[in-house]
Amino acid sequence: MNDTIIEFENVTFTYDSEEGEAPKTPALRNVTLRVKRGEFLAVLGHNGSGKSTLAKLCNAIYTPQSGVVRVNGLVGDTEEKADQIRRIVGMVFQNPDNQIVATIVEDDVAFGPENLGVEPQEIRRRVDDALRAVNMYEFRLREPHKLSGGQKQRVAIAGVLAMQTDCIVLDEPTAMLDPKGREEVMSTVHRLNEEMGITVILVTHFMDEAVDADRVVVMDSGRIVMQGTPAQVFSQVDTVRRYGLDVPQATELCHALGMPGCVLTIEDCVAQIAARAGGDAG
Repeated sequence: MNDTIIEFENVTFTYDSEEGEAPKTPALRNVTLRVKRGEFLAVLGHNGSGKSTLAKLCNAIYTPQSGVVRVNGLVGDTEEKADQIRRIVGMVFQNPDNQIVATIVEDDVAFGPENLGVEPQEIRRRVDDALRAVNMYEFRLREPHKLSGGQKQRVAIAGVLAMQTDCIVLDEPTAMLDPKGREEVMSTVHRLNEEMGITVILVTHFMDEAVDADRVVVMDSGRIVMQGTPAQVFSQVDTVRRYGLDVPQATELCHALGMPGCVLTIEDCVAQIAARAGGDAG
């Protein structure tokens, strides 16, 4: 089996201009990218860098003006093929309220499989499994509007899981959440990736959320300008800043202290400082 699930080849995409407006600048310019099966890919970039456009091209919400996007070898150039792609790649958006359509949690999770024509008995099994996978089974009979932001986002993720997609694209899923909600969602996403082998593409502006990714892609002006492991990317502190981004807090602190290497987590930062203090004392 091909180990690539999503492939961008020289993809350019430009949003339509309103009548009388000047032509818009391309949101993506000649982007080439391959996403491996089971990979956790973090996509970073300032507002307007093209990262959300890239996300929507992954499941055929948009189609490129030039170049090609392939998902499991499929090109979404017809509505039928686009529908097939959406069964492979599920999408979770920034605001869960825009994605929740039912008045009861379990009915909302069932919505996608019902639209796919799945048998009722199979839908029941998928809904229960999906809610357990995101630790929301005990809330299955609740009204979504009574849930916290993090809980709503986990219900949205369960809705994608119930469609049994191989890949989940999350477009800034924690942007509207408090720290507890962010932690809940990120813990859930990592577990789905590690335990179920689901490919994850996370678009985020929180640098700390990219620390545990397999690979980080940085976008600027519609192009991929950096990519590599989190350590490879974040070790280039000045370059990352030049593209309008921060680095993880631990990286920032250790860089400011002139410590060698690339420290990504608070725990490693504390360990390095302690080791340095011990060395200085010796």
